[in-house]
Parts: sequence; C-alpha cells; structure tokens
Amino acid sequence: MEDHDAGAGAPEVGVSRGSPTPSGQASPSTGRYGRQVQPWSGNGQAGDTSHDYKGQNGPHQNGKPKKRRKRRRGRKVFARDEARPVISGTSVPVANEAPAARLPQPAASIASPSSLAQLPPASPRPEQGARTSPPLQELPVFAALDLGTNNCRLLVAVPTRHGQFRVIDAFSRIVRLGEGLTANGRLGDAAMDRAVEALKICGDKLRNRKVRKARLIATEACRTAANGVEFLERVEREAGLRLEIIDRQTEARLAVSGCGSLVERDTQGVVLFDIGGGSSEIALIDLTGHRSPRLANHIVSWTSLPVGVVSLAERFGGRTVTREIFGAMVDDVAVRLRAFDGRDRLSHLLSSPKFHLLGTSGTVTTLAGVHLDLERYDRRRVDGLWMDRDSVDRMVEKLVGWDFQQRVANPCIGADRADLVLAGCAILEAIRAVWPSERLRVADRGLREGILSELMADDGVWRRGRQ
Repeated sequence: MEDHDAGAGAPEVGVSRGSPTPSGQASPSTGRYGRQVQPWSGNGQAGDTSHDYKGQNGPHQNGKPKKRRKRRRGRKVFARDEARPVISGTSVPVANEAPAARLPQPAASIASPSSLAQLPPASPRPEQGARTSPPLQELPVFAALDLGTNNCRLLVAVPTRHGQFRVIDAFSRIVRLGEGLTANGRLGDAAMDRAVEALKICGDKLRNRKVRKARLIATEACRTAANGVEFLERVEREAGLRLEIIDRQTEARLAVSGCGSLVERDTQGVVLFDIGGGSSEIALIDLTGHRSPRLANHIVSWTSLPVGVVSLAERFGGRTVTREIFGAMVDDVAVRLRAFDGRDRLSHLLSSPKFHLLGTSGTVTTLAGVHLDLERYDRRRVDGLWMDRDSVDRMVEKLVGWDFQQRVANPCIGADRADLVLAGCAILEAIRAVWPSERLRVADRGLREGILSELMADDGVWRRGRQ
C-alpha cells in the first residue's frame, strides 16, 4: 500500500528522476532483508542512498565511461555485507564509512521546508568571478523519518537557500500500524510486520547515504499501545533503526515548523491542524506581534485530540457511512474540542481577512485533489492550494454522498483511503465549526519537513552558508 502524500517524490524538490514511480517511492530491494542487522541510531552517519541523478553521478561523466567503470571496481562495493550500525538521531560516525562531507566555505543556499515547491531543479549558474556553489554530493545530508498510525514516511534532504532544502530521496507507504489498536490496546502482528518491512527499506536508504544528522520518530500508535516499546525494540533488531516516541506537544510543534513557508507575511492568525491516523494536533498561532523566523515560536495554544482517521473509522465504521453516522463522528470530535481550554485564544482574529486555517494531512490533500478533479494526484498542484469555504463545503458534501466503491474509484482516494477519508472529513468539519474561516490552505508537508528544518537550523548550516 503506497501513500501519495507528504511530498514523497515530487520532482521539483529533488527526488531522483530515476525513481520507478512518479511519486518517487522506491520498491524494496530483494535478497538483503532476511539478514539480521546491527541497529543504526538515527543521528548516525550512513552511506549515500540508492538514487543517483543523471548528469551528476552518471556513468558517462566527463565522457570517460571506461575509466569510470575501472574506478568503480576499486571501491568497497560489498560494504553492505558488513555489520550495520544502529541509526538514531545524533551525529555519530559509522564504522567502515567515510566521514560525512563538510559544508564547504562558499555560501550554500539554504532555507525552510516551506519553499519546497519553489526550489529550482538545478543550482543557479554562478556569476563570473564568483565562487561556485558546492556540488550536491558535497552538501551535508539530513534525514527525517515519521512512523505514524497510518503511514511510514522518510525524507532525505540537503540544505539550499537560507531556510530551504532540496529533497534528494523519499519514501512513503501506508502501513496501518494502528489497525485494531482502538479495540485491543495493542499493535497487531500483521500491522507490525507491515511496518517493519517498510522500515527496512528506510534503513537501507539511510545506510546508503552519509547522513550528518537524522531524527527518527514514532507517534500516537507507539505512544498508546501497550506493546509500543516492545515493537520499537523489534524495529531496532530487524530494521536497524532506533526510533524515539515523541510527545504530543513536540508533534504539534514539528507540524508547525514544517509549514512555516505557507504562512504569508501579512497573516495575523492561523489555526494549523494535522489530522493523523491516531491523533489530531491543533495549534493556534498569533502573528500580530513581531514575527520570528520560526513559526513555532508564535504558538499561543495547542491541543492533541486522541482521535484520528483510523481510530474514528474503527469506532464508527468507514466503509458504509450514512449521513447519520457522519454526523455522529462530527459530534464525537466536537465534544473533545469543547474540552480544549485554549480554543478561544484567537477569537479576536476570527473575523479578520488575515486569519485562515492551514491543514496538513491526507484528509485535506485528498479534498484538494478531488476539488481539482485530478486524474492522478499531483503534489505540485495541491501543496499550497487555497480553498474557500464554499469549495470545502462542496467537497465534503460530495464525499459524504459517495458510497464506498465511488470513493475507491477516485484516483485521489483509492482503496487505501476509501474507508478513512470520511472520518477525516468529520474531524475537519468539527475544526471548522470551532474556528470558522473563509479560507483553508492545503499543505502537503508536515512532521518530516519540520524535523529537517529544525535539524538544519540547529546544526547552523544556513548560518555558516551566509558567512
């Protein structure tokens, strides 16, 4: 089950042009997942990944294919068969690997995940006499992995202009780790198996790159499951990845950090929401004062609802959803929102034209795809899209009126989301009732982009680039 969300494979953000699918999702390599691996802790350095770019590392570089092949025979091409270190979230050298490339002295262009869709496909031509920008392979590599209740997602990126980065590899797959969790309180065997197989692919990608820093997180499913810690120990043994379970406040902050570039300079207030599989994070952002470069610094109130598309659909049903069932789902979420003490912190801005909603989740990207009547989901058209109140109303009404097979037949929903999308719409409707807005902005980005943005800022790569 592959996932079309979260920017995995958008060509304009640097995903390998040689990827087998337009979404940039790689198929698992065969013949190497059966071995036991020594875990790798996320912030460790690892080798470069599986995708080369034509024109950068191609076999006919400099017009000397034979010489290139001869040099390749001298490399340690069997390094993969050696013991693999654990991947975690800190900067640690890996045995038998060359040290991570240092950021060169020439100014490197770097910025925030917000401008992902605006990144140029290639580095700009340097001015005459100016020092050339460092080649892509010399820039430091950062990675972010998010294992959620429904999806397993990885982004690998290098810094570019200040506050921005270029994605050089990505992976996204629907694993439904939280399947059955609401009823049983535990992660199921089949769900854990699916997640481990996806994480093995992520581990291979990370070990194939010299990663300067990485952060590998797990969210609601592992937070709440009685066997969540036990499952992560299995992940470390079998996939070689050491994941950390983050709290809900950190999850909300990272979602805000990942969407900073989609909040325009004249905006005064934003309610940002991330409808996940097992929880939904909501952050109220007040921008009426002096604006900090980090959008997360302006959060005045936040909450995490212990309900997401998977948990809500499992309780109310996702395949056959009548209007009465849909209304019951909306009411369930509304009760939870009424218990949120800080929900009125932006009440003075709700009537302002400079206030809006900002949604980052499969629910809002799906609505946007249906709204655009896309024959195939296209991140470039969805990420950053504005939808007015009437358009959102029409799309929700359309989806509620479709039966299960009609939802399956829509290319922006498909079989993997057909039983979850209405639960997401119910959460969205409850949010819109509390914070009515004339405009909703759609973000096909979130936690991973927030992690990358914070890793790069904390590492100082953009600051050094300016110097």
